[in-house]
Amino acid sequence: MAPDRPLALTQGDPAGIGPDITLAAWAARRETGLPPFLFIGDPEVLKSRAALLDLDVSIREATAETAVSVFDHAIPVLPISSGVEVAAGEPHVATARGTISSIEIAVDLCFSGRASAVVTNPIAKSVLYQSGFKFPGHTEFLADLAQKVTSRSYLPVMMLAGPKLRAIPVTIHIPLKDVPTALTEDLIVDTCRVTNEDLKNRFGIAKPRIAVAGINPHAGEDGAIGVEDQEIIHPAIVRLRDEGLHVFGPLPADTMFHDEARSRYDVAVCMYHDQALIPAKALGFDTSVNVTLGLPFIRTSPDHGTAFGIAGQGVARETSLVAALKLAAELATNTNAKTPAFGVTV
Repeated sequence: MAPDRPLALTQGDPAGIGPDITLAAWAARRETGLPPFLFIGDPEVLKSRAALLDLDVSIREATAETAVSVFDHAIPVLPISSGVEVAAGEPHVATARGTISSIEIAVDLCFSGRASAVVTNPIAKSVLYQSGFKFPGHTEFLADLAQKVTSRSYLPVMMLAGPKLRAIPVTIHIPLKDVPTALTEDLIVDTCRVTNEDLKNRFGIAKPRIAVAGINPHAGEDGAIGVEDQEIIHPAIVRLRDEGLHVFGPLPADTMFHDEARSRYDVAVCMYHDQALIPAKALGFDTSVNVTLGLPFIRTSPDHGTAFGIAGQGVARETSLVAALKLAAELATNTNAKTPAFGVTV
C-alpha cells in the first residue's frame, strides 16, 4: 500500500553534504525503494548543488499533503530561506536560523499528523552555537520541542542501528573525564526502560535482550580496576531484572562485539559515547542509522556528520541517509505513527 504521508526530511547544515546525499538518494529512489519524503529547506540550495554535481534532478515546491504525489517526478520541497547565499563546504552562521526552523517544522508536521516521521540531515553544532543555540545537539533539542507540545518531559535515548549491531550510549556528548560522575544507577535504569519499550513498540521485538557494558576494563574485575561496575551498573541491572526486563551484565566491553557475542542480544547499552559508536560504525559505517528512542514521534538520521570537506564534490555516499529514510518508514508502519504511552520524566 502506498504511503499517504511523507517523511519530514530536514535540510541540516546547507553547506554540508546534506543537499548532496538528499539529491543522490532521490535520484536512486526506484532502485532503493525509497519512501516518499518532503524536504524542508531552501530549494535554491538544492538547485545550485545539483548544478555543481551535474545532476539532472527536478525540484518542486510542495506541502505535506502534496509531497507523496510529487515525489516520483521531483523532490518535493517545503521552502524556507537559508538566510544567505550558500557555498558548498563553507558554513555560515546566518544559515543557523533556517537549520533550526527546518527541525521545528518537521516536528510540527509529525505532531499534526501530516508527516509520519522526522529524518534529520547532519547539522554543525558549532555553527548553531554561534547563533545562540542552547542544546548539546539534535537529540536534546527534539526532546525540548516534544515537551513544549505535550507538557511532558522525555529522556531521549540515542541508538545507532545497523544490520549487525544496535548500540546505545548512556552518556553522550560529554568529556570522557566527566563520564564516571555523570553515570548514575537511575540514568542506566531509565535508559534501559526507554530502550525496552521502543524495541517492543516500534521494532516489534517482544522480549528485547539488553546487554549492558561495564565502564572499566574487564568490567572492573570485582573492584580491582574500579568500583563503578559494582556500585552503579550492577544495582541498575538488578532493578531492571526485578521489573521483568531481560537485561544482563555488566560485561567487559572488549568481548561484547564479536559475531558470537552479538548473537546473544538485541541491543548493547554502553556507558559512554565511543564505547557504543566505535563498534557500531566499524560494523556498519555506511549503513547504520542514528535513531532517537523515547520521543513521542519517530526520528532517524544518518550516522555521520556534515563533512564540509567533501561537500559539493560528488563523493559523499547517500547510503546512510537511504537507510535512515527506510528505517523511519518501517518504524512508522510498525507503530501506525501512534504516540507511545511512555516517556521518562527527567
